[in-house]
Amino acid sequence: MAKLRSGKRLKKELGLFNVFAIATGSTVAGGFFLLPGLAAESAGTSFILAYVLAAILLIPSVMSNIELSTAMPRAGGVYYFLDRSMGPLMGTIGGLGVWLILILKVCFALIGISAYVSLFFPQLEITTLALVIAVILGIINLFGAKKSGMLQDVIVTITLFILFFFIAGGIPKISFDRFSGILDFDTSSIFATAGLVFVSYIGVTKVASLSEEIKNPERNIPLSIFLAIGTAFVIYLLGTIIMIGLVPIEQLAGNLTPAAITVELIFGEVGVVVISLAAFFAFTSVANAGILSASRYPWAMSRDHIFPNYFGKLNTSGTPTTSIITTTVIIMATIVTFDAMKIAKLASAFQLLIFALLSIAVMVMRESKINSYDPGFKSPFYPWMQIIGTLTSLWLIYEIGLLASLFAIGLIIIGVIWYFYYAKNRVTRNGAIYHIFERLGRLRYDELDSELRGILKEKGLRKGDPFDDIVLRSKVFELNQEMHFETVVEKAAVWLNTILPINAEQIIQQIMEGTRMGATPVTHGVALPHFRVENIDHPEMVLVRSAPGVKVCIYNPLTHEQEGEETVHAIFFLISPENNPTQHLRILAQIAGRVDDKTFQDDWNSAKDEQELKEALLHDEGFYSFVIRDNSPSEVLIGKSLREIELPENSLVALLRRADNIIVPTGKTILQNFDRLTIIGSQSSITVIRNEFSDKNESK
Repeated sequence: MAKLRSGKRLKKELGLFNVFAIATGSTVAGGFFLLPGLAAESAGTSFILAYVLAAILLIPSVMSNIELSTAMPRAGGVYYFLDRSMGPLMGTIGGLGVWLILILKVCFALIGISAYVSLFFPQLEITTLALVIAVILGIINLFGAKKSGMLQDVIVTITLFILFFFIAGGIPKISFDRFSGILDFDTSSIFATAGLVFVSYIGVTKVASLSEEIKNPERNIPLSIFLAIGTAFVIYLLGTIIMIGLVPIEQLAGNLTPAAITVELIFGEVGVVVISLAAFFAFTSVANAGILSASRYPWAMSRDHIFPNYFGKLNTSGTPTTSIITTTVIIMATIVTFDAMKIAKLASAFQLLIFALLSIAVMVMRESKINSYDPGFKSPFYPWMQIIGTLTSLWLIYEIGLLASLFAIGLIIIGVIWYFYYAKNRVTRNGAIYHIFERLGRLRYDELDSELRGILKEKGLRKGDPFDDIVLRSKVFELNQEMHFETVVEKAAVWLNTILPINAEQIIQQIMEGTRMGATPVTHGVALPHFRVENIDHPEMVLVRSAPGVKVCIYNPLTHEQEGEETVHAIFFLISPENNPTQHLRILAQIAGRVDDKTFQDDWNSAKDEQELKEALLHDEGFYSFVIRDNSPSEVLIGKSLREIELPENSLVALLRRADNIIVPTGKTILQNFDRLTIIGSQSSITVIRNEFSDKNESK
């Protein structure tokens, strides 16, 4: 069994609204409060079409980003995806590049803050204000993602509330005659402007760098990104329509405070104050999310030995101290270097390159055929979505201009130099692309599969995985004398032969060959032999408990030679359908996670019967077991049939024990005093059942 490195992990503290707030707050600021004036200077009234075009061109890249994020929710996001798919060289280029992009995005936000503050305090030293805000946000980030996420929630809520009134007040005052020349545009300028405003949407990609800290990433990452993109698109579309419909294009073009000059025509000076406050909050949100996201890149790269070890230090709040401080210092050193237009173009150019690489990364991961690559969201229309995403991203870089292209090339060169000068001799892994080479007869990197299996273990079961059902219907063997593993395998094979489409000899051969190849995990006194077979509809399990112990030979997975022997007291045989390898791995990961739990050994050893053995393997949140007794909350069930009992939705009675007999319950089963019921279902339904039938005098 290959063991995973027990590297440090960041705390999972971010819920759906936290993630939505980070993605939205990172997106709507510059794209609404600052960029419309720069875009109008580039494309006139047609710049509104550039926003729509940029959103359309964003779709393939976002689909790829979400797929990778749900398959590999790790800090560092893009860096981690590129590193694990195409190797540490591409990971180094992507990690360094996105780190600098996010820093540029923060600087862009600070320029936006400066522009709006200068409307009221023209004598104020803007650079000083920007530096102070950067320091404050850096300090907040030192207290952890949860504290930073809470700040983000407040900021985004206030911003969206103000923008709602801006849009509601502006729409009735639009002069539609100002749109007469909107279709008179040069194709090249529209695409160049689309590349410029592309930076308006890339805030949603910051979610990927925080995926390790997101609760339930397979649900919250896709949902938060789609909600953020939808919110941003509606705001951009309606907001730019109002700007064009109220402000002469000559006045709008090149203006760094387009929202302010527009709102003045709607609500007067009071509106300018309010919208400037919203701009301040929005840009602060971008800067906060930028520091939060950017600081995870050096930390993740340090964890993989591409950056020096001191970047990997975590403080008592579980946040990467050195990485946050370094990121904040670089931001402070950069804010006076470039003007707003150059920053937007540079950030967009390299982000487009990263989007192209992400599309390629999805194709590499899919074609590597690694079973443990198990995204919760799969990009539709594969591989055409990825091919289009790659080509359009590269084309937009060309359309943005020579400076942007040179900047992207320069970052690639810096990444290559850093990798060969510092990182190459410190890393030993390769990416999933080597699994493609292996299919062509060359080589592969097995540690990647092991690492992805570790991620599966962290993510847990997916909705619809029949783990509880498999455990509850499993066959149980209780052994009262010491045996060798081969003898137990023969015993299990005789029973499995009755339900599998292969004979006992084939079952024994599958299990023993897998054990000799090192594919049978043995840990914490538990062995987990497993294989997949064709022509079965669902997984099957056999549970074995042996107090005296079972002797298992341990083999070297490289030489297949015996290296020793270990005694185990539990064996779980798992056989799954051949056509569902990722579910097989998720169930294996679930069992491994339960075995690692500190309570498992005690629960397993103290189980009094077959039912309690099965319950020892189940999740407490997914089942509840109780005995029906007189003078207890459950006495109302005595004499009733199961169909008469009203259970919460998404729950069912899976097992009934009466005296020494296990009964498979049906709707006609009449419940009796001292029957023991095991009910499985969703966590919420099990909580309701536990509250209704729990008896403080009952001992499990």
